[in-house]
Amino acid sequence: MLSLLVQPRQVLEIGTFLGYSAICLAAGIQEGGYLHTIELREEEARAAEENFRRARALDKIILHRGKALDIIPTLDHVWDMVFIDADKTNYQAYYRTIIPRVRKGGLIIADNVLFHGEVLQKEIRGKNAQAIQDFNEYVRLDQSVESLLLPIRDGLMLIRKK
Repeated sequence: MLSLLVQPRQVLEIGTFLGYSAICLAAGIQEGGYLHTIELREEEARAAEENFRRARALDKIILHRGKALDIIPTLDHVWDMVFIDADKTNYQAYYRTIIPRVRKGGLIIADNVLFHGEVLQKEIRGKNAQAIQDFNEYVRLDQSVESLLLPIRDGLMLIRKK
């Protein structure tokens, strides 16, 4: 739905897994646009590729294999939309890497920002929950964006670049 509303030309997805969200995001891409998705694990990348083929979305989706923090700087695009759903300990690093190349008015979507409700606890245990809490606070303090945390399932943060 968000991709259909925004109608982006260039989309970046960090964390492909089996490709479901990439297929959904690709549905709203403008003619001539592309979704670049990055998956670390080869087994998931192969499964995602097969799912892209079955969904007839291979013409809009470019799958990159490897570490996102190594791949992102090699992609020479200004992003209309970014979806972050990868290893939680690197959310803040992903955000800092992509934010300079998100267009004004562009949308960043971060998944799992409630991390099973753990970020709402007085004492946060576990490195993933702490990393997500640190990310949420970093975005909250970033004056270059507006953000909205939606308490849907495991939490979704919508971040709009000013």
